[in-house]
Amino acid sequence: MKTNLLENQSVRQIDITKVKDNDSFLYADDIAVEEPLEIRVSYGIKDQRENKNISVTMRTPGNDEELAAGFLFTEGIISGNHQIKNIQRPEAECSRNQENVVIIDLADGFIPELMKVDRNFYTTSSCGVCGKGSIDSIRTVSSFQHIQKDAETIAFDTLYQLSENLRSFQNNFSATGGIHASGIFDYHGNLLALREDVGRHNALDKLIGHALFTNQLPLKNTILVLSGRASFELIQKAAMAGISIVAAIGAPSSLAIDLAKEFDMTLLGFLRENRFNIYNTASNHRIIGK
Repeated sequence: MKTNLLENQSVRQIDITKVKDNDSFLYADDIAVEEPLEIRVSYGIKDQRENKNISVTMRTPGNDEELAAGFLFTEGIISGNHQIKNIQRPEAECSRNQENVVIIDLADGFIPELMKVDRNFYTTSSCGVCGKGSIDSIRTVSSFQHIQKDAETIAFDTLYQLSENLRSFQNNFSATGGIHASGIFDYHGNLLALREDVGRHNALDKLIGHALFTNQLPLKNTILVLSGRASFELIQKAAMAGISIVAAIGAPSSLAIDLAKEFDMTLLGFLRENRFNIYNTASNHRIIGK
């Protein structure tokens, strides 16, 4: 699988006026870039390819190929990297629009089940589920749901350090203060990979796209740490990737908790330096103190 993508900036500097106490002053501020990304797929036999627009999502430019591939995987449109032949930009469009469109050429002869995607054409950066026709349509069945899970014990101290470790590697957040992150850690608290985006679901799709390209799926022996809250959609994406422990710095929703129980996942929320809440514990996990 080859990629042919353009570079893009995720942070832009603008001049602003800062106010503090009774004073104001000019300041050069870094802001997170938010732009639309249109994801298209091309599929069919060699000389009879069909093209379809799949989604438009508001994202932070960068790692667009991972975002597009991760999106197709977590939506159940593809099941593996082998079904992607090429990722490219449209050649016949203006330069600016070209940067905001990704075309995924699927393997010759592979026909995706696009009816699985019951999605309006536009989704916002804050909610990748917006536009879904019903809750049932996003209960995508994970091919890793029934894999053998090893018994694991996770210490409080390992979990306590995750929020600070995630923050320390969030370069774009440090610059802008306005961007989400998804990070994968091993059971000893070591960071394996991290992706940032203005959209929570985009950051996770980028991370899963990275795992897809590097043949790391399923991510069954890892902890997913979310910089914000845990929504139904993020738990669904984690389940698709074979992740069985999700720790959110924010709160989980009721549907996220229900889905974690359905998929036998450990779900933690309000993760801080010395505290967290346990909303569900997987049957193969033990979370212990000293």
